[in-house]
Order: sequence, then structure tokens, then C-alpha cells
Amino acid sequence: MDEKQPTVTSVALIYGLVGGLFVVLYTAILMVLDMSTNKILGALTYLILIAILFIAMKQFKKENFGYMSYGQGLGIGTLVSAIIGILSGVFVVIYTTFIDPEHFNKIFEEQRMELEDRGMSDAQIDAALSIGQSLQGPFMTIVMSIVGYAFIGFLVSLVISAILKKTRPEFE
Repeated sequence: MDEKQPTVTSVALIYGLVGGLFVVLYTAILMVLDMSTNKILGALTYLILIAILFIAMKQFKKENFGYMSYGQGLGIGTLVSAIIGILSGVFVVIYTTFIDPEHFNKIFEEQRMELEDRGMSDAQIDAALSIGQSLQGPFMTIVMSIVGYAFIGFLVSLVISAILKKTRPEFE
């Protein structure tokens, strides 16, 4: 009985797409309700990421006869996170280009008021906001999303992989 074993890539692709859909839906809800700058609600996105990574690694381990190496877990987590980053970045570009082109301007205006409340001068505020505005284009939005999700996913995967790993015995 030769069952087909899962690959890191196949599991990561499935759970990356599923996780990406959850993140995109959640992000869409926040953007439509004009709550995308709420830090607490934004942090829930990372809880979705953590849950998806955990489920993906558990599924890989189940399909792989109860075994998953530390490296396989890291690979799954990083790839799943990168795929979620791609989908999330593409969604944000589509949303801010076609649905709500003023979205980033609203965010920058909120940041300006927050920085004024901190007592920063106009020159300091303009310098701080110019950095954010330089990263506003479609390409940079997608790249920053991929890099950000992959980095956070890698860090989370370090922990989840250590918990779930079970190395196959050498002479089985």
C-alpha cells in the first residue's frame, strides 16, 4: 500500500489560498467599515495567520503518517504566509485603485493628526509621512505585503514547528 505523501508545497498552496481568502475577507470588512486603522482589529489578522499555520502543519503531519520535521514546518509556514501576503497585497491594490482611491489619503490624514497630538513639528510630520507615501504604489504595496507576511509567518513558524515536529526514525 503506497500512499502518496504530501509535499510542503502542496499543503502550503492549499492553506495559503484558504488563509488568503480569510485575510482578504476580513481586510475587506475592515476597509468597508472604515476601521482599517484600528490597531486591535488589525492585530486579529495575525490570529488568522497563526490559526492557518497551525492547521496547515497539523494537516501535513496527519497526511505524512504523523511526522513533520522542523524544516518542513518552517517551509510550510513561510510559504503559506507568502501566499497570504500575495493575495492580501493584490487585494489592497485593487481596493485602493478601483473601489476607494482615497483610502491611503484618509490613513495619512489620521496619521498626521496622531503625530500632531504627539507634539511633532510640521517638518517632522511631513518627513515621517513622506516615507509612507513613497511606499504607497501598487508594486511596493504588494512587495511589502509579501515580505511582511513571510517574515511574521517565519517567526510564528519557528514556534509552531518546534511544538509540532516529530522526526521520522532513521531506520523505519
